[in-house]
Amino acid sequence: MSDWVQKFGLQNVKVAAGVSGGADSLALVFRLKDCGIKVTALTVDHRLRPESSDEAAYVADLMKQAGIEHHILVWNGDKPSSGVEEAARQARYDLLTSWCRSHDIDTLAMGHHRRDQAETFLLRLQRGSGLYGLSGMLPVSERQGIRLIRPQLDDSPDFLRDYLRRKGIVWVEDPSNRCEDFERVKIRHFLPELEARIGLTEARLAETAAVLARTRRYLEMQVDRFIKNHVRSWEDGLLFSVAPGQIASLHPELGYRVLSVLLKRAGQAVYPPEAEEILRLVDELHKPVFKGCTLGGCEIFLARRRLWVIPECRRRQVLSKSDWQKCLNFAPQYAKADLPYKVRRAMFNNWMSSDNGKNEKQ
Repeated sequence: MSDWVQKFGLQNVKVAAGVSGGADSLALVFRLKDCGIKVTALTVDHRLRPESSDEAAYVADLMKQAGIEHHILVWNGDKPSSGVEEAARQARYDLLTSWCRSHDIDTLAMGHHRRDQAETFLLRLQRGSGLYGLSGMLPVSERQGIRLIRPQLDDSPDFLRDYLRRKGIVWVEDPSNRCEDFERVKIRHFLPELEARIGLTEARLAETAAVLARTRRYLEMQVDRFIKNHVRSWEDGLLFSVAPGQIASLHPELGYRVLSVLLKRAGQAVYPPEAEEILRLVDELHKPVFKGCTLGGCEIFLARRRLWVIPECRRRQVLSKSDWQKCLNFAPQYAKADLPYKVRRAMFNNWMSSDNGKNEKQ
């Protein structure tokens, strides 16, 4: 862990850690503390089981004894009747990242370990994922403006449990980890059979994900380079324009990756649209006439000899000259820009949602 702290410069950074009470997350927060990191523990109480509040209170007491700041975040409201596993995961990240943003903490640590990585690889293989999906969970990524780190991806769950035993720390066993209604649990129970029958270990699966992640990083570098050199961004990276010929000149795989990034950013989404939908868009762009389309909360169209990717306007709205002038009062740099009407409307909408726009409405 200390090497990890040095590598990613965590010595003087405020770090929050998701702590459920399980062995992996408890090991994470105590190991960070052992490395001298000022860590804040965050426990999400999903309120899906009667005992969840007691478990959150147990973690709070444990953190208090250790002198670690701790907060409980509650998932309130109605819970879905299906897809509970994914909904709970989304809610957990939403609560954690929202708390971090509101408390000026830009790094969130999660306790995922090597077996989690192996399970993720098999889950995504089952779903037909491509390179990015099979790369598994990345050691460092970004989610909703927060840097997400996973320092324990190379560690086995047995190693983490042994660490806690040596410190005399008792962890909580989540009964949902034994419920085979969840695909991940089914795969977890199948892993020992894979190892026994064909020698396919969780370590080998995690290593395969790491190899694919290296290829992923190379592709991401190429995408970033293309966007930096050929894509113009507006409104702090919310609207984009690029010469159609530049996109057309790319290898289809790279063109797909570039559009995936632009759609995710303009649509302000956690994930880009489905791969099949983006690939259809790539095909449409190669046709003699592209009439424009909407995808992933974005509008994609040709204007002024540029391809534009902007947030979709879902309500009927006419942008008046006076409205645009109000926007220009705060953004005079656009006054002489020959911008398409849809782009000006998207800029106005973004301005209206900003503090300046809200103050103007008042």
